[in-house]
Parts: sequence; C-alpha cells; structure tokens
Amino acid sequence: MFRLLGASTVAALALTACVTINVYFPAAEAREAAKEFVEKVLDQAAQPAKPEGGGGGMAMELPRFDPLMLIGIAPAHAQSQPDFNIKTPAITAIQARMEQRFDSALRPHFDTGALGFTEDGLVVVRDAAALQLKDRVPVNNAVADENRDRKAVYREIAVANGHPEWEGQIRSVFAKQWVDSAKSGWWYQRGGAWKQK
Repeated sequence: MFRLLGASTVAALALTACVTINVYFPAAEAREAAKEFVEKVLDQAAQPAKPEGGGGGMAMELPRFDPLMLIGIAPAHAQSQPDFNIKTPAITAIQARMEQRFDSALRPHFDTGALGFTEDGLVVVRDAAALQLKDRVPVNNAVADENRDRKAVYREIAVANGHPEWEGQIRSVFAKQWVDSAKSGWWYQRGGAWKQK
C-alpha cells in the first residue's frame, strides 16, 4: 500500500514539474516594425507621430488548448512581448546605410526596372540591359552591399528580441513589406515570376 502511494506521489510530482513554455512569433508587431523600417529606408513614410505611452492596439492572443490542463497542469507562457521597434545601435547604423544607399545608388534603377525585390527580402539586378555599361559594376556592388545589410538587419532584429530562431519569419515579414511599400512601376518576384506593381 505504501509502495503504491509513494509511486503515485512521485508520478504526480513529476507531472506537475513538467512545464511547457510557448513563445509565439508576434507577427502583428513584426509587420508594424517592418513597415516603419522599410518606409524610412524608401523615404516614403508620411506617418503621424506616435503618441508616447502607446495606445497599444495589440490583439490579445488566446492560449492554445493543452490536454494536460484537464488534469490541472497548465502550460506556462512567456509574459513579455518582443519589441520589434527596438532601436539598437547596430540596427540604427544598418538602417542609415540603407537609406543613404537607396537614395544615391538604387532608387533610379528601381525606377527604370533594372532592379527588383526578390521573394526572400533581397534586391537583385532584374534586367541588366536596362543599366548603362558604366553603371553595371557600381550597381552590382550597391546591390551586394544592400543584400549584406538586409541579411544583417533581419538577424539583428531576431537577436535583439532574444529569438535568433525568428530570423526566417522576420525575413518573410520584411520581404512582403518591401513589396507593399514599393512605388507603382517597381518590379518584384512572386511565385518565381516577375511582376510589376
């Protein structure tokens, strides 16, 4: 009898010690931060200033059902939401380089259709024939620098928020935002094909 009681006590303690921590990717906050970042780089932001103290239009995410809840074991959830609007020195420096490069070296070639946005959040020379011969090397160098900075910013945002594993999701959110914020007439990839906005 004591052996059975001891075994059930140990089993109950083991079950209550099991805690699941679910950390959900906050897509809405990532989209908002991507929009702010991208529009600043593209110099199209005509945003009203955000009030201090934040009105927080965040949608509340309900916890998922866990069958262990039926026997009294509730999953634990991370309490803090990542702040995708974080301004680390690394992210700010990358953004400043991207703004300067976009105005001086990339924008004219998006306007002519020589450059386009890829599905994975990068820039590519879409039509080399649209570039003058003298511009090809400088534009290719600018595109390489831009893509290096884009990869770095996606990684930096993930790391700054304590979740390096989110880099792919952040890249996807930004890839969509580059296209959404693009000017009419610019080119982008969708489903492996080039489309004009």
